[in-house]
Amino acid sequence: MAVTAFHQTIGTLQSRGCFNNSCPNQENGTASFKLFSKVLKLETFCSRKRSFSVIQASSSQSTVFDPVLSNGNTSDSKKKSNEAALILIRHGESMWNEKNLFTGCVDVPLTNKGVEEAIEAGKRISNIPVDVIYTSALIRAQMTAMLAMTEHRRKKVPIVLHNENEQAREWSQIFSEETNKQCIPVITAWQLNERMYGELQGLNKQETADRYGSEQVHVWRRSYDIPPPNGESLEMCAERAVAYFKEYIEPQLVSGKNVMIAAHGNSLRSIIMYLDKLTSQEVISLELSTGIPMLYIFKEGCFIRRGSPMAPTEAGVYAYTKIGSIQAEVRRDVAILIDLNFLR
Repeated sequence: MAVTAFHQTIGTLQSRGCFNNSCPNQENGTASFKLFSKVLKLETFCSRKRSFSVIQASSSQSTVFDPVLSNGNTSDSKKKSNEAALILIRHGESMWNEKNLFTGCVDVPLTNKGVEEAIEAGKRISNIPVDVIYTSALIRAQMTAMLAMTEHRRKKVPIVLHNENEQAREWSQIFSEETNKQCIPVITAWQLNERMYGELQGLNKQETADRYGSEQVHVWRRSYDIPPPNGESLEMCAERAVAYFKEYIEPQLVSGKNVMIAAHGNSLRSIIMYLDKLTSQEVISLELSTGIPMLYIFKEGCFIRRGSPMAPTEAGVYAYTKIGSIQAEVRRDVAILIDLNFLR
């Protein structure tokens, strides 16, 4: 164990007189005392918090159980934690985002930048447990989910479930129990698609503003209940997205499953409106950046937001293991002491 190794180091330091008045100078003695304190804190923390992963976003933090770190019984620990993580990710930049075109329900893939954004999102959520993934039926959301999961520390394989018909279900069966344990089901749903922009789809946004007037285009894009020609309003998008969330996704959270949703700006705004109880006026000003994960903790029937979608320039969520961060600090200080020739 890391603590044992550090105790051996401390013993060496003590034998050199670095934790008493015989230390060569006061400054080095102070540094050594700080190191000793950190090791003691590490030992205490490891003994009490060994089976938890800590999730932090901005200035707030919460604890979500991660079975990978547990030395005990997984099911018992899950019951004790009584919490579940909900991760929301808007897809990375698409090829039509790059061209400034209205995309809506047109099935457009990611750009190279979008691929990088998805991978970076995966790094930010790599310590948060994921038991099931929901995506829209569109490739940009599915690519984002798959790329993000390549960075996950548990290395489980996301498997898209095909329930279109009996043959699809039969042909995609997995016959190894062990393989099944190493998979994460991915469920695709058209209800999580971007809102349908009707006759605006495929048009350049600036050219559309020039043709119809920027004020009219702003109404189509940002009003709550006014749809573009032959398209969906945000209200209409919310009806299908929130209904699906309540019927299929929320029960997973209630059962203790950790869920990731990779979807789109408007379908996710709709879900956030429900989670945060936003008004129709508040939601229209909500902007979501591509590839930035947002984290909610579901606990006792409530959704607690841990990553703020109101600050798109900031990372939406950070995940780290507190034990690992303390060990890193101690290792760094030991390296400093070695550089100071304390262990000669």
